Parts: sequence; C-alpha cells; structure tokens
Amino acid sequence: MEKRVADILEIAIKREEEAHQFYMDIHSKITDASVKSTLEFIAGEEKKHKAFLVDYRDGHFGDKGLRMSDVVDYKIAEYLEEPEINENSRPEEVYLAASHREFRSHHFYTEMANLHAAGEPREMLLKMANEELKHKEKMEYLYSNTAFPQTSGG
Repeated sequence: MEKRVADILEIAIKREEEAHQFYMDIHSKITDASVKSTLEFIAGEEKKHKAFLVDYRDGHFGDKGLRMSDVVDYKIAEYLEEPEINENSRPEEVYLAASHREFRSHHFYTEMANLHAAGEPREMLLKMANEELKHKEKMEYLYSNTAFPQTSGG
C-alpha cells in the first residue's frame, strides 16, 4: 500500500476513535435513557468503522458490510449552529451536535476520496463518506422528530 494511502488510513482510524470517544463523552453527561441508547448505538457504529479501516490497512480488502446506499440529507447541520453539550442539554441538542460531527466526518472522507484517482482507495473512502452521511441522516431524523414532535392536530 502506498505511503500516502497508509497515512490517510491512519488519520481516518484516529478520527473514528475520536468519534467513538465524542459519543461516549456525551453519553456520560446525559441522563435521558433513550438518548443514551442512541449514543451507544452510534458509538458502536464508529467502532465498526475503525475495525473496517484497520482491516483495510492490514490488507483485508473488500466491502466488509460497507456499501453505497441512498441517503436522505436533510441538511439541518448545514443551517443550524452546533450546540455545546452539557448535563442539561435537551435530546434535540445532542442529536444536532451529533449531526454536525457526522457532517464533518462525511466532508473529511469525501475530501480524501477526491485526492485519489479511480481505484480501490477512492472507493473505500467514498464508502466511508457514505457511512458517515447515513449517520448524519439518522441524527438529523432524530433531531427533527425530537425538536418538532408530531401533534394530535397532524
């Protein structure tokens, strides 16, 4: 594997570790059980991403469950300011902060992919970008349903 790709993979692995820690840090501050459960789930997804990247780095190529899929991009993170999270944060604030994190991760992988010509490293990075966009979709969905719950009037 060429050095540049290996360097990018090391950065990506570190980012996935940081993402896992980001969610677990919020998890330790929040008391809402459903939000904690969501944060545990998304932190687990980041661990899977790290495992995929480590396998890829170590020469185990293949999809390993990563595939491109259609994603709804609500673009909420692009238009709303990222809130600071503390023990008094509302669930929708947690989901909005998570949306911002996933947006930055998607941007990172997309930019890394754009540095490569067509080929396996580019495809792997695009798949990772798609995974992060799927996480953003989940967080923005949760944000919108928490911040603007359905009312009895429709």
